[in-house]
Amino acid sequence: MSKSLSYASEKAGFPPGSLVHVGEVHPHEHSISVINYNKSTFKRQVVKSIAEILPYQTDDTVTWVIIDSLKEVSVIEAIGQYFDIHALVLEDILNTHQRPKFEEFNGYLYIVLKAIALEDENFNVEYEQISLLLLKNVVFTFKEKPDAIFDGILNRLDNEKSHLRELGADYLGYIIMDTVVDEYFALQDTFDDLIELIEDELLAHPTAQTLTRIQKLKRELIFLRRSVSPLRELLVAIQRSESDLIDNRTKRYFADVYDHAIRINESLESYRDLIAGMLDIYLSSVSNKMNETMKVLTIFASIFIPLTFIAGVYGMNFEYMPELKWRWAYPALWVVFIGTSAILLNFFKKKKWLE
Repeated sequence: MSKSLSYASEKAGFPPGSLVHVGEVHPHEHSISVINYNKSTFKRQVVKSIAEILPYQTDDTVTWVIIDSLKEVSVIEAIGQYFDIHALVLEDILNTHQRPKFEEFNGYLYIVLKAIALEDENFNVEYEQISLLLLKNVVFTFKEKPDAIFDGILNRLDNEKSHLRELGADYLGYIIMDTVVDEYFALQDTFDDLIELIEDELLAHPTAQTLTRIQKLKRELIFLRRSVSPLRELLVAIQRSESDLIDNRTKRYFADVYDHAIRINESLESYRDLIAGMLDIYLSSVSNKMNETMKVLTIFASIFIPLTFIAGVYGMNFEYMPELKWRWAYPALWVVFIGTSAILLNFFKKKKWLE
């Protein structure tokens, strides 16, 4: 197993085409699954080397190779040797920090996607790079780790009545892309629910934790847009491709994926406006809360200012203050205090300052 790098910047100084894994190393065993099928046959097995795939290359079957984990660089290098894949493409497959893209070569197509899944209820989003090599009758899928994202496709292939078994490698490539993009809609539904909850919390009782959740949503939205936005140009490039590897009938299916990508991008744009609005609402709520507090304090201060003035005047140590000798001066002062407070409260109420 070759050494893996955590960041693309660590690869500075390496010559072009250097095969080094860049990304997170997941704690699981490397595996190579081979699915070979046509209308009448379906075979699925796990192999240990790329050389074992070569006998499956026939004109009447489609071979789908799923490679889980990219830490075994020798496997990627063997694919380049046996299937004549450019070294720069192999380098991009191993670098999991790629943006979604489509590249056309003589004899094969290279596609990069980002699979997105919700990790937990705290809206921690998990990103996984999925690379595709589309050849005439072979499709390579490179994943960072094993998961269940393609289980639905495998179940369809296992059904001898499935329409998928009758079509070629280009249609399989479409199904893979459509499956990845469909996962975005599940994330979109979760996003909608979470935004609704935060909006209700903002209107009812905003707290510092609310602001933290908004900031987290904003940060995740930036990563989501970075992963999803390039899908539009990727799918446009596929539809404009003149490669013989993509049938014109299949391009119509890619147009459907393009429509899905447009919907997702439009949703992300609306989320950006909603989150900006939620930040404004939070700041307004905090400001209104402060204003209410200041209003109460101001009313109390306004009531006690004249009382303090009266207490200050009669608290002076002058010798000749006739009121100090009066029998009813103290009770009278309390009447003035209470009457002044009542008059001020009534005045504030008429001005509607107590609402």
